[in-house]
Amino acid sequence: MRIGALNESITIQRALMIPNDIGEPVETWVDLATVWAAKTDIRGTDTRFKIRWRRDVEPRDRILCEGNYYDITGTVELGRREALEIYATRKA
Repeated sequence: MRIGALNESITIQRALMIPNDIGEPVETWVDLATVWAAKTDIRGTDTRFKIRWRRDVEPRDRILCEGNYYDITGTVELGRREALEIYATRKA
């Protein structure tokens, strides 16, 4: 993967259930990692992000990029753990 193509800083986030002040579980998004990515708009609100390979990205996660949130819809491993394509839909 060409490093120069990874020109967008993105934050991968995961929802966790964290107790609030009175002990009730509340869904809270926490940062999993901030990485460099190549971002390609596919059509409408669909976007593809390409990052260096990671094993911990799941469809239940989301991406924060340029102030927009994207729900991850799927991932595809490229090569032998060389890169990861992440398919996501921008939230309205």
